[in-house]
Amino acid sequence: MFIARAKWPSKDGQKIYESIWLRESYREGGQVKTRNIANLKHCRPEEIAALELALKHKGDLSCLGSGNDLEVKEGPSIGAFWAVYQTAVRLGLPKALGSDFPGQLALWQVMARVLDQGSRLSAARLARLLPVAEVLGLSRGFDENDLYENLSWLADAQEVIEDRLFKQRWSGAPPELFLYDVTSSYLEGDHNELADWGYNRDKKKGKKQIVIGLLCDEEGGPVSAEVFAGSTADLSTFESQIKKAAGRFGCGRVTFVGDRGMIKSGQIEELGRSGFHYITAITKAQIRSLLKKGVFQFGLFDEHLCEVEDGGERYILRRNPVRAEEMSRSRSEKLAALKKLTEEQNGYLAGHARADDTRAWRLVLEKCARLGLEDLVTVTARDRRVWLEVDEEYLAGLSELDGCYVLRTDLPAEAASKETIHDRYKDLALVERAFRTMKTGLLEVRPVYVRRASHTRAHVLVVMLAYLIVRALGKAWSDLNVTVEEGLDHLKTLSAVEVSLKGGDSALRIPKPGSLSSKLLDALKVKLPSALPKANLNVGIRKKIAERK
Repeated sequence: MFIARAKWPSKDGQKIYESIWLRESYREGGQVKTRNIANLKHCRPEEIAALELALKHKGDLSCLGSGNDLEVKEGPSIGAFWAVYQTAVRLGLPKALGSDFPGQLALWQVMARVLDQGSRLSAARLARLLPVAEVLGLSRGFDENDLYENLSWLADAQEVIEDRLFKQRWSGAPPELFLYDVTSSYLEGDHNELADWGYNRDKKKGKKQIVIGLLCDEEGGPVSAEVFAGSTADLSTFESQIKKAAGRFGCGRVTFVGDRGMIKSGQIEELGRSGFHYITAITKAQIRSLLKKGVFQFGLFDEHLCEVEDGGERYILRRNPVRAEEMSRSRSEKLAALKKLTEEQNGYLAGHARADDTRAWRLVLEKCARLGLEDLVTVTARDRRVWLEVDEEYLAGLSELDGCYVLRTDLPAEAASKETIHDRYKDLALVERAFRTMKTGLLEVRPVYVRRASHTRAHVLVVMLAYLIVRALGKAWSDLNVTVEEGLDHLKTLSAVEVSLKGGDSALRIPKPGSLSSKLLDALKVKLPSALPKANLNVGIRKKIAERK
């Protein structure tokens, strides 16, 4: 068999016609004749080239491995990219974001945040190293400016995206419990439209910030993220969460779980008007007040849960002995450190007649403030000595409540036992874990490389969606004794091989993964394809790297 090509011009010479046939020769009556087997005109060039190569070496196909007619070179990394993409598909992210070009770009931004945290410019650069076009099916190229414009689209579509994901996850009955908490993230510079001064949880003096609220379902999966100006008080963010649960998510019976600084009397009234319930904790000052009123007694605090009902509200009491020991030890160590500094300063003053006793007093006073002992210890200076006075009565009151905490709820006993109330409040740790991953862990919401309020909200949304993927990866790999970061780093070493025929198109061949890569992919129930078509999509970068330095 062979491939026969023929070209001829049209009568007017304006066009060139071509025929491509797969033919074979045979002998009949002593004559050599040919016959057509298939018309290859409508086949792709790479398919025709593959047939020609196979026919050329049909006597010894092993010579194909010599590379005389094949060109093999290193292809893009595929392992981590494919694992993240398939996880996103399983979570329903492509459906929630949409299959049009903006949705595809948004999906890439989420995946890029998981694979390599950075700016839109770094995401564009990363797209040049991975089979983004081949896997995501992008219809046209893009650059970093397209990604910045895509943030505006994401901000406008945020509610729709979150609602779609919520309906996909909770297709049946909606959840009856939500976990909610807020955090802050400091900013470099003050040009962000939401940047403002506020209570800085990052302890960064002189830095403006934004406030981020994260609403999670009962399993700790984020369902909505909201960004507020940096001066927004935690309590002010709560009302919008109630409206989301009641309005957008259509939940009729909901319990909100928030810490002692999130759910107070005003928020309890708002929840009551919506027919919702709450679980929260009360402060040490409130515990002392209720002890004085006789609502409960100190003897009820024990390692085992105890419940007291008063005025339609339930109080769940417990004393954690491990935490009590930690608090006592920490306070003792702080006091010892402060006393040591005081002795050092007094010794120096005694040996140096001209030393400034005011400076010594100030050093001890500043140390006292840094250790958080200013309510417990009074620092004075007299007779060229620094004196510490510990309020023993106040210390006894603090020590008495070490490890003690009280939960407060209006849920009826038939709806939830005291053990359930306790466990659900402890689930707030899931939100804290999400914040750690989103802020200072793998996803690194900071630095915030945008200025517009809409872009900032979209940036946080991208991080939240990326956390959904990271959370799923972490669950799948929990038994393999590897972190998500370690698993992704290993899978990044699995690269495709670009194979091309001389004079023809190329394709991406994917090798068989090694032992650990196979375990990581099997845990995700993900299978690599054997090959991918090679797409020639232009991903450009308008801003040169030198301009960034």
